[in-house]
Amino acid sequence: MTGFDRAELDEMVQRWVEANKKAEAAGDWKPLADMYTEDATYGWNYGPKQDFMAVGREEIRDVALGLEMEGLEGWEYPYQEFVVDERSGNVIGLWKQVSDAERADGTNYQVYGIGGSWFRYGGNFQWSWQRDFFDFGNVSALFIEMIQANALSAGMQARIQRSVSGKDLPGWYKAGTAPVALW
Repeated sequence: MTGFDRAELDEMVQRWVEANKKAEAAGDWKPLADMYTEDATYGWNYGPKQDFMAVGREEIRDVALGLEMEGLEGWEYPYQEFVVDERSGNVIGLWKQVSDAERADGTNYQVYGIGGSWFRYGGNFQWSWQRDFFDFGNVSALFIEMIQANALSAGMQARIQRSVSGKDLPGWYKAGTAPVALW
């Protein structure tokens, strides 16, 4: 006997992809928070020194999908593939990060390689847990390239200034100290 209905999980993935497309088009990812359980957690790691963790639907809405997505308006995160395990309710979605800014040759800036999200299904077409993973080296290299080409939006420039300000930002923790285990 399986833990989750495969058709329900497949429908959840389709709903998620469609909701992401709407969020990208609007430049507002906050409505995606409705696709998480009230007590869901959503986190990622930025190397050996920093973790991000949003705890609860409203913190996911306000911080992970709000504050942390500021400056990324115009970016798209097209999913490339999903792996679904109906026994555990785990879903892995692999995506790319593509900016609407273009290089001199007309190609869009995008992160080399692929990133992903590991989800845990919580029933009722909602995620109970999400962890993102990506190649921080490639992300850093792209942003350095965009800075050198003066290709960052004003929103992204403000986001970078906020992150290097040295101020404690909501959701950010010294690695290993988040209120919920990252992995």
